[in-house]
Amino acid sequence: MPHVVVKLWPGKSEEQKTQLTEAIVREVTGILGSGPQSVSVGFEEVASDDWTEQVFEPDILNKWDTLTKEPGYGPRPNRS
Repeated sequence: MPHVVVKLWPGKSEEQKTQLTEAIVREVTGILGSGPQSVSVGFEEVASDDWTEQVFEPDILNKWDTLTKEPGYGPRPNRS
């Protein structure tokens, strides 16, 4: 624990993904106190045309109350 999933548009290089993975592992282990063997990181590339349906709606808009960093794009949830 934990497992971190990074969803992003296609086109980032393997070097960029490696650097981001190393930064995530470094910060997770430093902040949570777990060893690097306890951390896993995965990347899911999602085409920009599919972003709203596959990422924004299910992972952001529908889980708004769980976000610790809100995006600066898209509609805000409709609260009644």
